[in-house]
Amino acid sequence: MDLESIREFCLKKPGVTESLPFDNDTPVYKVMGKIFLISSLNPPFSINIKCDPEKAVEIREKYDSVTPGYHMNKTHWNTVLLDNLIPDKFILEWIDDSYNLIVSGLKKSDKEKLLKHR
Repeated sequence: MDLESIREFCLKKPGVTESLPFDNDTPVYKVMGKIFLISSLNPPFSINIKCDPEKAVEIREKYDSVTPGYHMNKTHWNTVLLDNLIPDKFILEWIDDSYNLIVSGLKKSDKEKLLKHR
């Protein structure tokens, strides 16, 4: 999976914005102002995604290309190396999970605003 495909996938989701708050090489994808994915434009290409803690450990044990989140809370975030060793369908599923985890934690008013984007 390449970064452009991930970018397009993220931007199709309701309420998602893309920004460069850290530097020009680290796009950040947020839903209603909350980060759900960070990517790296410098090799080795990777993404950071939020994950349920139990599932995070399970995924790390199954795939060598998945490690605790780089510069993130290692309990709740995974870094996924985009080395083509993980099927795209799993990466997209994990991005969906990250987005949904953030959405589930939004304030009621933000959830209502998000519903208007759909």
